[in-house]
Amino acid sequence: MNWQELISPQILGKKDVKIDHARSAFERDFDRIIFSQPFRRLQDKTQVFPVPEHDFVHTRLTHSLEVSSVSRSLGKNAGKVVVERNASLRKQGISEFDIGAITAAAALAHDMGNPPFGHSGEKAISDFFLQHETGRALKTQVSEKEWADLSNFEGNAMGFRLMNKKGYQGLNLTFATQMAFTKYPRESSIIADQSRKSQKKYGFFQSEKEQFNEIAGRAGLLSLSEDELVWCRHPLAFLVEAADDICYHIIDLEDGCRMGLVKYETAKELLVPIIGDLYQPEKLAKVGSEFEKLGLLRALAIGKLIDQCTQVFLDHENEILSGSFDEDLIRSIPAKPALEDIMNLSIKDIYRSKLVLEKEVAGFEVISGLFETFLTAAVFHSQDNPSHRHKSVLRLLPEENMLALQAAETSYEVSMAIIDFITSMTDRYALSIFRKIKGISIPGGV
Repeated sequence: MNWQELISPQILGKKDVKIDHARSAFERDFDRIIFSQPFRRLQDKTQVFPVPEHDFVHTRLTHSLEVSSVSRSLGKNAGKVVVERNASLRKQGISEFDIGAITAAAALAHDMGNPPFGHSGEKAISDFFLQHETGRALKTQVSEKEWADLSNFEGNAMGFRLMNKKGYQGLNLTFATQMAFTKYPRESSIIADQSRKSQKKYGFFQSEKEQFNEIAGRAGLLSLSEDELVWCRHPLAFLVEAADDICYHIIDLEDGCRMGLVKYETAKELLVPIIGDLYQPEKLAKVGSEFEKLGLLRALAIGKLIDQCTQVFLDHENEILSGSFDEDLIRSIPAKPALEDIMNLSIKDIYRSKLVLEKEVAGFEVISGLFETFLTAAVFHSQDNPSHRHKSVLRLLPEENMLALQAAETSYEVSMAIIDFITSMTDRYALSIFRKIKGISIPGGV
């Protein structure tokens, strides 16, 4: 792979992209994501904890903003050296600010395809197709590759789908941003190479495979197979992933402390090894509350991790471009042992806390219940003489989803139309409509 192709401002379906010196194509990507409906809905989607009344914890929206900020720093830091090393980029007019804009935009969108209730929502969708009667019945009506999409739902693939749908005000993002967003550039049905982190999950559905194939080829990604749709990652995807890793390691710990699940002293002991020589206990002692102290430690730790991940990326630049390097950047940094300690504690005391597990179980019930109602109605609607109940259910769909359902010609397209509807929901709306369609809460206050 070469940087000239990889830093591509081209847009699918447009032959020429006009150069705007006041705002680059990559800055425009960032702006379009910020103003898009899928991004705004992240405001009411769970990160880890249900939003409490007494304090602030992160939602998917605030998490995405912070990941974007860290990703911009990583992109600019690494981009400065990459541009210095590659004269072709300088001639092309590319600077570290362009590379920072790409990583910031890609990171901003990185959770855009997540359904309500976080990762439990993803698992609930997969479980519906694998275990529910209506879901299982579709296996014989779709192709093997389409079934792999439905029975192993992936939020990253949903994000790529949203980027390339005609609705949502038309994102029309550049090739560079879309490929930097894609951590897993493969289709769902291949046998994954477990030695490559980029094949741990998949990055696009069969419904978008033609778009992905064209973008990956024109963006200069290295194909790994003549027979299957699988590529090496875009180099900047490593930086976007690192930004996400940094934030959820450090900030989930901070949220756990705010929620009373982790003691301040424990969090401090975990963060100090990362901060290293920047740790100044006398300066920390002058800070007022424990939460303010924790905020200072968090900032210092993130700064250190940005520097370390940047260095690993630059040390392995040639291997990344050749496709031979394929692992998390944080696995190769000096702070790796400290991050593992944080993750071990987070799994035990945060992710498996009663509060989080209750949210996950509720998510399974709500998502499964919504699919049971809406997908069953959609399947029968596509057949002759649907019942009055199914007709009433489908009248609840927003116009754009109903139009997609009416245009659907296959069972896979019917399923994707309902997936579009349910994954777009915020946590609060999903819970509200679930209660209403199940008769738990009757409209009108009865």
